[in-house]
Amino acid sequence: MTSIFVLHGPNLNLLGKREPDWYGNKTLAEIDQMLIEEGKKLELEVRTSQSNSEGVLIDLLQESAQWAQGVIFNPGGYTHTSIALRDTITAIQIPVIEVHLSNVYAREDFRHRSTISAVCRGKIVGFGWRSYWLAIHALAGIIQENNKTR
Repeated sequence: MTSIFVLHGPNLNLLGKREPDWYGNKTLAEIDQMLIEEGKKLELEVRTSQSNSEGVLIDLLQESAQWAQGVIFNPGGYTHTSIALRDTITAIQIPVIEVHLSNVYAREDFRHRSTISAVCRGKIVGFGWRSYWLAIHALAGIIQENNKTR
């Protein structure tokens, strides 16, 4: 079975409590469960993790390259600051889709810039929990196309 990794960055463990006007009312556990269930429909094994630590996120991304065919990644606040995460995404050489719950372009100017977008396969923003749903479908298609060309 094809495996994908869903990685959540800092403060996403607070979903459901944190700024629901921006991030919605679903908890991280609810989003993860939805992705696992949707993955089954798409014949994907979905593994999830969350960390508030940049170093742990880097380690998890590196490890995922050993078993996953793609990654859905919400880097949270590290989106705007982390060259190290950008370098890791480049190094692992599997498709990564950047995801954000809120429309970062409707927010503060500093959120308009992503250090990782240029090295990701694509970016989905502004659809709340549906951003992840869209990403899992996009990633499933990318992996299917990659498997056909091998």
